[in-house]
Amino acid sequence: MNPVVEPRELVEQVTEIQRSKGYTDQQMADAFGCTRRTYQQTRTGKMKVGNAYFSGAMRFLAPQTAGKRTSGLIERKTGETDISLELNIDGTGKWDIDTGIYMFDHLLSQVIKHGRFDLKLKATGDDPHHLIEDVAICLGQALSKALGEKTGIVRMADAAVPLDDALAMVVIDLSGRAYSVLEMPFNGNDMAGFPADLVRHFLETFAVEARLNLHAHILYGTNDHHRAEALFKALGRALDMATRIDERTAGELPSTKGMLEGAEE
Repeated sequence: MNPVVEPRELVEQVTEIQRSKGYTDQQMADAFGCTRRTYQQTRTGKMKVGNAYFSGAMRFLAPQTAGKRTSGLIERKTGETDISLELNIDGTGKWDIDTGIYMFDHLLSQVIKHGRFDLKLKATGDDPHHLIEDVAICLGQALSKALGEKTGIVRMADAAVPLDDALAMVVIDLSGRAYSVLEMPFNGNDMAGFPADLVRHFLETFAVEARLNLHAHILYGTNDHHRAEALFKALGRALDMATRIDERTAGELPSTKGMLEGAEE
């Protein structure tokens, strides 16, 4: 038996998938190549996990786990910054962010919450420009790493998000080709001391390192905080949709060329 998987853990994993998919015991037994009685009694703990059940479970679980994606862990230490970042694109919207820049932490949390990612980030730096630039580098690299070959992803998505007086729109393509078009007028009012131009610099750098097309537009608004927050929420929503696995094409690359530029080898 596989020493990594305990027998009861294997049964619980299979049973959970069975419940979520609504399969009957007979359907499971047919898939496993064992009798309904063997499957039922193994599931209920009346029978130990035998060779027939174990072999069937391994065959059954293989396609269920094939699409699981790894977290993107990036560590970057330079003479200007020290960053540790871990991104899980199959998350639930949890974050633990500490860059020392309140507004930046706030904006990043919008991407994670509305992108349904999980992020752990600890970053220090000698000035806000270097810190924000290097966090963008790490976040982009982590996203690219977590996506891997990008098999089965939706790939392209857009989102428009309002926040009181402001409306922002983001359109992305996880094509492997880095390009950004940014139309983000700001009014110069206060964002807790956060320079508005660093929003542009962050997005440009992120697009390069994540190897994606990014079109970001602030359509209108009066308050700069609202403009920036709506923009980062829209980025999260667009990333959430673009990184999802399309079950109809789960084993295929979303490209007529049969490849995406810059996909991880």
